[in-house]
Amino acid sequence: MSSTLIVVGLGNPGPDYAGNRHNVGQMVLDELAARMGATFKKHKTPNQVAEGRLVPGGPKLVLAKPGSFMNTSGGPVSAVLGFYSASPDDLVVVHDELDLPFDTVRLKGSGGHGGHNGLRDIIKATGTNEFARVRIGIGRPPGRQDPADFVLRDFSPTEKRSLPNLLADGADAVEAIAELGLLGAQQRIHAPS
Repeated sequence: MSSTLIVVGLGNPGPDYAGNRHNVGQMVLDELAARMGATFKKHKTPNQVAEGRLVPGGPKLVLAKPGSFMNTSGGPVSAVLGFYSASPDDLVVVHDELDLPFDTVRLKGSGGHGGHNGLRDIIKATGTNEFARVRIGIGRPPGRQDPADFVLRDFSPTEKRSLPNLLADGADAVEAIAELGLLGAQQRIHAPS
């Protein structure tokens, strides 16, 4: 485990998208930044970046929100890895996941993109699918609603009541990766409660 962890929260830029389900990765980064007492600032790479540590002596966390739209996340991710001389082994991508029920967090170490265009572009730009993912469950759209429309809508009033807990769980998962590495974090987060 590196002394610097690059944590990327996927989403779309701008206030119109801020509350969308697709932006839950960036919402988790806001929670992490608050825990570290860090603020997002413009960066030399096409990202908003906040840096800090969750615990004294712990790994440095570089929280990055790509300044591009979801489907072109790869360029900003590649740029931030290059800026910090980091490899995909040091990368944690936090993203929305249709295939998990709402209010569920799961960790994954590699694999395909599962139809997620942000992950698809990161895999293409970095040339690997070997990076950690924190998958934040947003559930499937109701009825016949198009998944593309569903992810670009805000959470329902019922979901909004549980959202702070989901974001805290996502941030806890990143903290566990920083503290224990991916395998140890999976054992902690996936353990039945």
